[in-house]
Amino acid sequence: QVQLVESGGGLVQPGGSLRLSCAASGRLFSINAMGWFRQAPGKQRELIARISSGGSTVYADSVKGRFRISRDSAKNTVYLQMGSLKPEDTAVYYCKAEYTRVLDDRSSASWGQGTQVTVSS
Repeated sequence: QVQLVESGGGLVQPGGSLRLSCAASGRLFSINAMGWFRQAPGKQRELIARISSGGSTVYADSVKGRFRISRDSAKNTVYLQMGSLKPEDTAVYYCKAEYTRVLDDRSSASWGQGTQVTVSS
């Protein structure tokens, strides 16, 4: 099982920036992709950014040009740099890791505990 620890959430004013981090730990796994989701009150959890092991990225239309996902493969860590934040970006942000277990070559996924991002003046 891969464990994910997120950090970097908080309160920021509209137009501000935040950087989220998500570190994966565990034994005998190979990361295939990592991504960031968010869930606002009363809404479904949505994918906002994903980066594959090869470095390919996908963004939700709502964050294109404002958010940037990156990774440090050596640290099994993914980052989400968020800029030009809007009140509608307020949500709990979750990290997800898609990985393959080395011992049995099976695919699995893990979620972080979530970190609150609040954009408000």
